[in-house]
Amino acid sequence: MRILINLISVVALGSLLISCAGSKSTTSTPQQGGKYSEDLSIWRPKVEETQTATTTNEPDERKPTAYLEPNAAVNKQLDTVLDSIDRINLTRKFIDGFTIQVYSGKREEALNAKKTLTTSLPDLESEIQFTEPIFRVKVGKYYTRLDAQKDFVSIKKYFPAAIIIPEKIMLN
Repeated sequence: MRILINLISVVALGSLLISCAGSKSTTSTPQQGGKYSEDLSIWRPKVEETQTATTTNEPDERKPTAYLEPNAAVNKQLDTVLDSIDRINLTRKFIDGFTIQVYSGKREEALNAKKTLTTSLPDLESEIQFTEPIFRVKVGKYYTRLDAQKDFVSIKKYFPAAIIIPEKIMLN
């Protein structure tokens, strides 16, 4: 039995090798500089040209299609999910945002920094926050860093140590 299986596998392997060797169409000639080339045109798909109908000068008249009610709509399920997200958002008191920290240090210097800021840039609202033992002067409440960057450029002229920091912004 083993001999029969081995004999069948040898015959199958031999026929496979012979068929591979016969379909080879490679050439390597000295005119080509010894480079490999292969003719694959026999494997390219053959496209038959179809006869097209003669065109007339009449415009295409398309019939309007009737309204078709969608049968796989997810509107009801989507509405319930959106309503639950809306309820969650209504309970939120804060949102992640940014502010510009102008000064951080002692109380007297923080008051001077706020005074300088209000005189040089009166349109910006500043506040002093005390986190023991440091007083911080912060300006603005921005939803994105890009919004904060606009005011940051003008503040940087007067306060070179100013930085944009992330902060929770209270929603009204």
